Amino acid sequence: MSTPASRGIRAGRQSGARQVRSLALAGALVGLLGTSVVSVTSPAIAAEAPVSQGRTAIASSSERGDLSPAAAFDGKTGTRWSSKFSDPQWLAVDLGKSTAIDKIVINWERAYATAFQIQTAASSSGPWKTVYNTTTNKGGVQTIDLSTTGRFVRLYATKRSSQYGVSLWEFQVFGTGGGSTDPEPSPTPTKPPTQPTATPTGNPTTNPTTPAAGWVPVDEAAWKRTLDAYNKIPFETVPANIVRVPEFHTNCTVANEAADDPIVLPGLVGASHLHTFFGPKVSAKTTTEDLLKSTTTCDAPGDNSAYWAPTLLKNGKPVAMKNFRAYYGSRLKDPSEVKPFPPGLRVVQGDAKRQVATPKGASGQFWCAGSAETGRSADGNWPVCAPGGNLIYQLTFQDCWDGKHIDSPDHKSHMGPAVNGTCTGKYPVAVPNISMMLGYDSLGGDGLALSSGMASSIHGDFMNAWEQDTLSALVKICINQKAKCGITPGWKK
Repeated sequence: MSTPASRGIRAGRQSGARQVRSLALAGALVGLLGTSVVSVTSPAIAAEAPVSQGRTAIASSSERGDLSPAAAFDGKTGTRWSSKFSDPQWLAVDLGKSTAIDKIVINWERAYATAFQIQTAASSSGPWKTVYNTTTNKGGVQTIDLSTTGRFVRLYATKRSSQYGVSLWEFQVFGTGGGSTDPEPSPTPTKPPTQPTATPTGNPTTNPTTPAAGWVPVDEAAWKRTLDAYNKIPFETVPANIVRVPEFHTNCTVANEAADDPIVLPGLVGASHLHTFFGPKVSAKTTTEDLLKSTTTCDAPGDNSAYWAPTLLKNGKPVAMKNFRAYYGSRLKDPSEVKPFPPGLRVVQGDAKRQVATPKGASGQFWCAGSAETGRSADGNWPVCAPGGNLIYQLTFQDCWDGKHIDSPDHKSHMGPAVNGTCTGKYPVAVPNISMMLGYDSLGGDGLALSSGMASSIHGDFMNAWEQDTLSALVKICINQKAKCGITPGWKK
């Protein structure tokens, strides 16, 4: 099919042909090149190869597996990258080393970005420097002249041209200095890295094996201090009137909303879909150390942990929260096996990429609290609640830990389920089971979506920033003794 770009290429070839000075020269070239007849121009304007081609690429999301970020850097105009259907989205490439960048050429698909920035950085975690910005892009083939340097180059799209994702055929970076890959500079760690434990009992021991990328080993010394303090806490006599359920909780209000995720996209400000945060105020750059020094919206003394979930939207606008509570309990046969979380634990539960229908009766339902469900939305995915109630979701986390890592590449694999009511095998250490209760000021119905997409994409994140002695007391007195507590360990207040 003829396109403006292909017609321009043919015109360029015809112009070049007119520059051939003699048929004898053309005949000589044909002889040299076999049966291929080419249009000849000066060697000085031979096709320039992009330094980005074939390099490692990452993106905020991909619509499908065959529309991956690598497709934008493969030199093929028949393959493309396409994002999820939300703003903002980004696409980045690692040039291998610091590179002098003089030009970027973007070949947009029909679903282009009307507003975007070009950013550069020395590391994939930033900080990012904006070197080009537009809010009036019209798509097509776009050439952007630059004079800048950077190892990582990112297209940060803030507004789509359509209801679909951001999509492009090719993202080409031109310049000098790229090539072989240098080791990427790492952020200065806030604590010296330590080796993971290797015992199924959860008691720290030294393992000389270097952890693989994405696996963050537990701080063994801090974990040992936590266990020592926990073991010294005495049990209390449970009063006769206390409900025998292993549980305590914390209530939080909204701290902030932001398109950030310090677990999945650390350091990449604005690179995520919109999240609602509970506890301390959180950004993409927030660390556990930041949380411990922050004020919090949670009412349980000693809880500076951060909790977050994708924002619920009604016709594209955020829905206010009615309440949020995080329950800490146990689903094990023997709750006395539960130990406190290790310091710095980070966990994600759910799948932001899961985009399937949730009709009535399907798993993972949003439901009505305080009143009955009277119907479903037109698409069948959301309940309609009777007056006096509200939409709610309960997100339940895994409660068995591998005893070795406080994070993993997918932020889930260091946690796992119990087997026949016991933490064993790959996940031998029992920890509190978190249930995040997300209550929305909404009666449900039409026009609802999560910032991550369909209702099935609901997910939650937890960064442990409990004061460890307080957490240990809550676990020992409430969970281990199978006693229902409130926000404090015991029944004195």
